[in-house]
Amino acid sequence: MTLAAAFQTLAGASSVRLKNLMSLIRVSRQNSSFSLAILTRRLHTFSSSGETESASSSSSSSRLRDHYNFQPPPPLSSESPNPNQKKKNPKPQYRPPSSLEGVKKVHSDLPFDFRFSYTESNSNVRPIGLREPKYSPFGPDRLDREWTGVCAPAVDPKVESVDGVEDPKLEEKRRQVREKIQGASLTEAERNFLVDLCQRNKTKRQINLGRDGLTHNMLNDIYNHWKHAEAVRVKCLGVPTLDMKNVIFHLEDKTFGQVVSKHCGTLVLYRGRNYDPKKRPKIPLMLWKPHEPVYPRLIKTTIDGLSIEETKAMRKKGLAVPALTKLAKNGYYGSLVPMVRDAFLVSELVRIDCLGLEKKDYKKIGAKLRDLVPCVLVTFDKEQIVIWRGQDYKPPEDDDGEYPSFTRRESSTDSHVNSSCSQEAQESPTETTMD
Repeated sequence: MTLAAAFQTLAGASSVRLKNLMSLIRVSRQNSSFSLAILTRRLHTFSSSGETESASSSSSSSRLRDHYNFQPPPPLSSESPNPNQKKKNPKPQYRPPSSLEGVKKVHSDLPFDFRFSYTESNSNVRPIGLREPKYSPFGPDRLDREWTGVCAPAVDPKVESVDGVEDPKLEEKRRQVREKIQGASLTEAERNFLVDLCQRNKTKRQINLGRDGLTHNMLNDIYNHWKHAEAVRVKCLGVPTLDMKNVIFHLEDKTFGQVVSKHCGTLVLYRGRNYDPKKRPKIPLMLWKPHEPVYPRLIKTTIDGLSIEETKAMRKKGLAVPALTKLAKNGYYGSLVPMVRDAFLVSELVRIDCLGLEKKDYKKIGAKLRDLVPCVLVTFDKEQIVIWRGQDYKPPEDDDGEYPSFTRRESSTDSHVNSSCSQEAQESPTETTMD
């Protein structure tokens, strides 16, 4: 076999293989196009059938709604309902407690105006303004009394004035309530028994009365002590001790109790024979201390009846006068008023050393001396109280109608008691808490 013949046979075999390959490619292309055509035909038929079904269903539903347009009757229950049976109210949904919602106004039947301090405020003095808006210290919408900026009156809840004049009918009502609670008067043996129960070595129950005097929240503390004991010890130190009669009056007037013993600044307050702890009055508590209103100035530019030069000379002279006494901080000042009255018999100017006291404390002392002695305030400079007896000074009369004097004002025992009281107050100043 020659070489040419071999080449011819190879070329023929390759051409046959090429033809077979081309035929296979053609067949595969025809099959793919055929399958694609079948798939598109099926999708087209499925979509057309869905549209016809939706159109037919919508048309049929609209026809039924137009033909049968009525509400079906309620289903008949198997058991007939009982007309006398009451339906139970659904249980309210739980709401977490909140301090801003659901607070009811507290009502109190106490026949007196609510003040922050009863002993250190005077209802006869009208303030000239307020330091803050009339925010009630009892909290917003927590008391059914209107706060005037000075007090919460018990009679007229819509009062708009800032003066704290109390209704005179309330005093008579308090007196009747107090007589009903106190009952028959105590005998001397019963008084001694109560005083002995309130000694320091017998009980620790004590109410501390400080510079703010008898405050409103102290009334609640007193009633809490009376729940477990018939009497409670009240210890008074500081500014209120200058006028102990005022302290005793307000303690008995606001608590309907009775002071059965007084030794210096220590009082024993008895609750009464007919007192029932279960019927104690409801006392709403103050949540904060309100700002004091603005009162007229204590020291004027010129003293009444004197010129400017005479006023300046008197102030300079008053600061050079020897001090009558030096007041201790948180001390007992019960003997200060008679001391000043006796000093005015020999001198027209009196100086009281208040070094170490707070400014508002010795200003309150000066205001009390002006009303109790009486006298004229000259100056408060350099932590001193300088007072003047006035031009036409007359010594005040005692209860017996006699004038006080150095010899007959008090006996030696009374002076010993006053000195022991002042010494006791200076030795234990930390036992008091300012409320």
